Amino acid sequence: HVQLVESGGGSVQAGGSLTLSCVTSGYSYRTYCMGWFRQAAGKDREGVAIVYTGGGAPVYADSVKGRFTISQHSANNSLYLQMNSLEPEDTAMYYCAQRPCVSGAQPPEHMRRPPSDYDWGQGTQVTVS
Repeated sequence: HVQLVESGGGSVQAGGSLTLSCVTSGYSYRTYCMGWFRQAAGKDREGVAIVYTGGGAPVYADSVKGRFTISQHSANNSLYLQMNSLEPEDTAMYYCAQRPCVSGAQPPEHMRRPPSDYDWGQGTQVTVS
């Protein structure tokens, strides 16, 4: 049974920081794409940052480059998103997502066009004022 559980959202003033955490369980593949996506009110879900557990640099949305950092720890099946210099435009529901992947070329493709077959967490709200 696949499960993803996020935590760490909240309300913060512009310029502040938050760290999102996600613990995953129930997977048995060798390598994965793990990422954070967000959906603001009235907008489509968009990719924020995705990492391939088989190696290589993470990919980020242009809007968060230099401000957000994704990290993944295989030992405890965890994914994190450190968010600095938050802006009101970052206000959204943030979702942790994971799916089996076999290539480091997949995260950039998923950023452009998120596949429908990711497993999703329940989401955690981030509000920046």
